[in-house]
Amino acid sequence: MDDVDAVQAQIARNMLTSGDWVTARLDGVVYLEKSPLHYWINAAFYELLGISDWAARVPYALSSIALALLTTAFGMWAFGKKAGFYAGLCIATCTGLFLFTRILIPDVMLTFTIALAMWAFLRALDPQETNPRLWAITLAVSLGVGLLLKSLVAIVFPIFTALIYLAVTRQLFVRQTWKRLHPFSGTLIVLLVAAPWHVLATLGNPPYFSFSLHSGPGEYHGFLWFFFMNEQFLRFLNLRYPRDYNTVPRLYFWLFHLIWLFPWSVYIPAVFKLSFKPIDRAGQTRLLALCWIGFLLIFFTFSTTQEYYSMPCYPAFALLLGCAMATRDRWIRVGTRVLFVLVSCCALAGTGILIAVRHLPTPADISIALSYNPQAYTLSLGHMEDLTLRSFAYLRLPLALAVLAFLIGAIGNLWWKGQRAFLATAFMMVVFFHAARLAMVAFDPFLSTKPLADVILRSPPGKLISAYPYYEFSSVWFYTNRAPLIWNGRYNNLEYGSYAPGAPDIFIDDARVRSLWLASDRYYLVAEDDQLPRISTVLAEQLNPVGHSGGKIVLTNHPLPDKVSLSVPK
Repeated sequence: MDDVDAVQAQIARNMLTSGDWVTARLDGVVYLEKSPLHYWINAAFYELLGISDWAARVPYALSSIALALLTTAFGMWAFGKKAGFYAGLCIATCTGLFLFTRILIPDVMLTFTIALAMWAFLRALDPQETNPRLWAITLAVSLGVGLLLKSLVAIVFPIFTALIYLAVTRQLFVRQTWKRLHPFSGTLIVLLVAAPWHVLATLGNPPYFSFSLHSGPGEYHGFLWFFFMNEQFLRFLNLRYPRDYNTVPRLYFWLFHLIWLFPWSVYIPAVFKLSFKPIDRAGQTRLLALCWIGFLLIFFTFSTTQEYYSMPCYPAFALLLGCAMATRDRWIRVGTRVLFVLVSCCALAGTGILIAVRHLPTPADISIALSYNPQAYTLSLGHMEDLTLRSFAYLRLPLALAVLAFLIGAIGNLWWKGQRAFLATAFMMVVFFHAARLAMVAFDPFLSTKPLADVILRSPPGKLISAYPYYEFSSVWFYTNRAPLIWNGRYNNLEYGSYAPGAPDIFIDDARVRSLWLASDRYYLVAEDDQLPRISTVLAEQLNPVGHSGGKIVLTNHPLPDKVSLSVPK
């Protein structure tokens, strides 16, 4: 667990232990940014499996599997068994789904609800469907559940995609269309699913209404304003406060899909050879997928964007790719050859790096071999910029396994074509994902602060102080299950809630931290190494190292009788 992971996991734990399932809280501060359903799901798994980092990740793993199965079923219904299988294979083994389900964010669950809504929409309109009412209900339930997962985007994406599709196919003003979709009863179902929580959250976090278009330090306008106006509307316009996020350049946001859909993105040229005429079920699905992708990418072209924001259109890409891969078009054969060249180059590059770092020593952990680029860390993959050649010495095993994966892909795509080549590519990705998992284990001391939490748990009882905002050392608070005081960290995610009526007094300044540090009670201070000069200035000589890991350190104000230490720097 680290950063967002530990934050989301801790919120779910707080809901379970407090019994307050309406208002999310972090360190006692109301946390009004997100819809609650994924917290509820996590809490349910805690109740079933116990509270642990493993239990927190289970729902997201199951959601990924469910999304792959749903995409397969959608593709089989639209195109036949072979194309449906390929569509499921594409989404199950694409790079983006693997990367963005390592983080405890609800986007994979949202993607499932949107894909289900799109399938339900087509089935409700299908003249051959024997029970269109059931699929209209499924559409409405999917929209309501999506609202509880990711708020307004969960209905904006499928509804506008559907409207564009209906306009293109000239069904928008056809009475039979709306008769089969049941929009009025569907709206009631959406409200029945999603409205109760929104009403309770509004009543529990007044003021109820605010029409301000501005927020800043010290301002608090209640739940309804923050959740809809600040988090939805102002964020779309890049005017949200606090601005604790970054945005990917527009061109990169589009081009990165060649990476997120890798290795299957090599077959995208074959998609352009498909027919998008809605003359049959297959053509209708392809046209819907095109509207689906187009609306979502254009929407985020005019908004703030993170790398994973486009995940809801992965099923649409997978459906088109699966359909193209089931053809015998020459662009599929060209794509297979291109993939052979690409993975061969990756295998050669990996081998070269292994040779270059074969004699490099690996003292301590990987953190000492990384460069630091804090300006990039508000992006999901910002830490990728930290990699150096020297850091690969700590990644020899995963790098060797990645080279093996690329060799499997190269040989499979050279010797075979068609389905055998596709299966070899999928197997390559499975091996590569295992290599990536091993690399994440090597990165754990740098990204996570669990080693410091372990030291604190083995040390005498004491209260915790964070020298940074809550997120920076969130895994310490999760693994110790203790709420810290935050030293000069009243900004970013907890700032807005800190001004709510009755907010706990957890934010402390230099004067207060010094008075606490000199008191008789024991305190543990968690900080980064580069903060030590300033800490020394404020706290003078009362610094007793307790543990050190990943460029982070734990200090205490009183010497430990039997100190347990983790490579404490001199």
